[in-house]
Amino acid sequence: MLRFILKRLLIAALLLVVMSFLTFMLMRLTPGNYLDTLRMDPQISKDTLAHYEKLYQLDKPAVVQYVHWLFNFVQGDFGYSFYYNIPVIRVIASRLWNTFLLSFSAFLLTWLVAIPLGTWAALRRGRWMEKAVQFLSYVFLSVPSFFVAMVLLFWASRTGWLPLGGMQGASYDELGRLGKLVDLVRHLVIPTLALSLGSIAALQRIMRGNMLEVLGKQYITAARARGLSEGRVLYVHALRSAVNPLITLLGYEFSGLLSGAALIEIVTSWPGLGMLMLTAVRAKDIYLVMASMMMGGALFVVGNLLADIALAKADPRIRYAGK
Repeated sequence: MLRFILKRLLIAALLLVVMSFLTFMLMRLTPGNYLDTLRMDPQISKDTLAHYEKLYQLDKPAVVQYVHWLFNFVQGDFGYSFYYNIPVIRVIASRLWNTFLLSFSAFLLTWLVAIPLGTWAALRRGRWMEKAVQFLSYVFLSVPSFFVAMVLLFWASRTGWLPLGGMQGASYDELGRLGKLVDLVRHLVIPTLALSLGSIAALQRIMRGNMLEVLGKQYITAARARGLSEGRVLYVHALRSAVNPLITLLGYEFSGLLSGAALIEIVTSWPGLGMLMLTAVRAKDIYLVMASMMMGGALFVVGNLLADIALAKADPRIRYAGK
């Protein structure tokens, strides 16, 4: 297992380097320059611009700039945000919790609903209720999440039951602790639903298929023949085997939600990394874009690695060994 982890970490490091290089070159190929915004500000002197160019090697070729950025990034220096006029690490720190809160809420809702729903659908195969669930799953798999968000926002505008975007209400600072929590949860409902409905539809179908396959195994028939209760057969023997393949999706799902939340954040005006990334790309704030991309890639790699380790721990039949 240790050898497997070290091998995966080495491959992950190479992937992150390639991803960062491609991102850097794509940003450089777009028209304009990330100092153009500063040049249009009459309060910023030419000496300040020259200082930035020298500090971040902006007067050097693109490859030299990238190597300089990568060397600083490894040392913990994420660069300087020219748009926000503060270090990149401070900009990301101010938005990271918001994105994590939204992604974790969607992740929790997805798994708490998809696993029981998939199991329930497998046990009622062929009935009209199960067919209705599968039809709704097809619908939510086909509809983009941002469109679901827009429909939910339209519904909220007509009913007034939920806020129309953002993270806090106008009177948030005047509320008590319980009031602030309720206000935050109300603002979370629409982006969380928009982000998780498609994932629920996909995971419950996988869970249903796994459960149906496991229920047809000989050891399930043998367990029933030994007189075990149906509940023990289903929820101790069958459910554990059906859930194991989903563990590989665990890390991918969570890291995918972190990156997939960007568009939902923009549609619902949620102040997270998605809105920050859009602003950074528009302003050609290259160091902010690079740090955001590296963070998303690192979360994706770490999530998948943790999922592989969890699968090996959950299923003793699986062993990672290299020759």
